[in-house]
Amino acid sequence: MLILGLETSCDETAAAVVKDGRHVLSNIVASQIDIHAQYGGVVPEIAARSHIEVILPVINEALSTAGVTWDDIDGIAVTAGPGLFGSLLIGTLTARTIAHIRHKPLYAVNHVVAHTFANMLIDPQPEFPLLALSVSGGHSHLLLFESPLKYRLLGRTRDDAGGEAFDKVAKMMGLPYPGGVSIDKLAPEGDDRAYKLPISRLDGTLDFSFSGLKTAVLRTLQTEIGGDFRTHSSELPGRLTDTQIKNMAASFQRTIYETLVGQLLRAYNQYHPKSVVIAGGVSASRRLRAEVSRQIPLEMNYAPMQLCTDNGAMIAAMGYELAKAKLTTNPLELKTDPSLAI
Repeated sequence: MLILGLETSCDETAAAVVKDGRHVLSNIVASQIDIHAQYGGVVPEIAARSHIEVILPVINEALSTAGVTWDDIDGIAVTAGPGLFGSLLIGTLTARTIAHIRHKPLYAVNHVVAHTFANMLIDPQPEFPLLALSVSGGHSHLLLFESPLKYRLLGRTRDDAGGEAFDKVAKMMGLPYPGGVSIDKLAPEGDDRAYKLPISRLDGTLDFSFSGLKTAVLRTLQTEIGGDFRTHSSELPGRLTDTQIKNMAASFQRTIYETLVGQLLRAYNQYHPKSVVIAGGVSASRRLRAEVSRQIPLEMNYAPMQLCTDNGAMIAAMGYELAKAKLTTNPLELKTDPSLAI
């Protein structure tokens, strides 16, 4: 079975062809990072316009690279949410139109859940029950899968997502977008014990909270430059030394990863799954992977970097499971939901 997966939830236009939910025949991603970097973050309207410009060429390239035609495609899977409304709308309208015109089954996919399916595209495949930590710029979730389509939410962020916290802290220090990449590059050069930052303890839950950590970074940096707490974050870049920036990058990275892995370990000890995976853009971090491998007493396998960030292959992989379960969506009824829940 060949599934075409389409992903446009944020600032990447992606299409992929996946065979039998496991074998990636093509995985094309048109990134907008260079466009949004000058603004220090994603501008929703610009993102939507960029999707309009490239989505059809990206789809055609995915088909061409896979060596298939529309006649070979057995179904279309598309991200229906969550994400930016304008970006999602381009993907869903494209998928709905193609499915209707070419008489292809359509499968609506939850973007957050689909990130875990990147781990189904590697060998060996994880076993169920499966515990997943999924963290990116827009979400931070702990999910427990009993089977590919039977899952439940164990914990989520109560405020900022993990990747969002990276972006905001990087911006405070004048580092380029995306913040996670910039901090990961600098952190090995700094002292990760230079600054003591708080880890949120949400007693009795597996939720996350990063707003307090973000505020603690701001207060620490304000003190470092000899200012007071009225000093605006925009005034910090240029007044911090290279050493201060590197030490804060290292200290912040250590603290946020201790928070994530701490909750993951608690969930592991509570539910005793057969497999543990990490997913989402933040899962590309080598330090996070090292921390997970060090603390989780299982043999860990990680998806390649290109499958950690938003991509069409993970959408197609989940679409394959929906196809097996015959969970199709009428192209004329598919709704775009930027707040789609798990």
